[in-house]
Amino acid sequence: MQVFPITRAGLTGLAILFLVGCDDAAVGQKGFEAKYAVARTALEEGNYEAAKRHYLKLVPQAGPLAQRLQLEYAHAALRSNDFGKAAAVTSSLANTQTGEARSAALAVYGTAKHEMGMIALGQGDTASGKAHLTAAKGALAEVVKKHPDMDPIGSLAGRLASIKAQLKAL
Repeated sequence: MQVFPITRAGLTGLAILFLVGCDDAAVGQKGFEAKYAVARTALEEGNYEAAKRHYLKLVPQAGPLAQRLQLEYAHAALRSNDFGKAAAVTSSLANTQTGEARSAALAVYGTAKHEMGMIALGQGDTASGKAHLTAAKGALAEVVKKHPDMDPIGSLAGRLASIKAQLKAL
């Protein structure tokens, strides 16, 4: 067996290579965290259009956090009255999730579909309104039944009761 001696310069070079590799990962992580902070702050401050733009840029690089960021994007869409986008994103999320993650997506989905139903009814489109309200009812009923802790002040239950009344009146 032949042993190759490692010189001090060789060790220094390996150490620098290792540190540079670690630095890139740390910088990448810190960069992602900084970009997330910008998106989250925009959402919390009511700057929903900016929040949506930032979340859309983050999702492709989010790895295992992608679905969480998609849900936050859907929240921004919901709050900016982009109900169709909020419903589409959370419908997809709910279909691939289980447990609390599914219920979180369904809460946003149900809220968006309720708003879409109200808009359709306001425009005289009873058929679409009823379809949206029926979807909202199913989604919110599941959340309230399976995860009542996600509705601590009863706002989802109240929305669900309103939807049921609206459907009964149609």
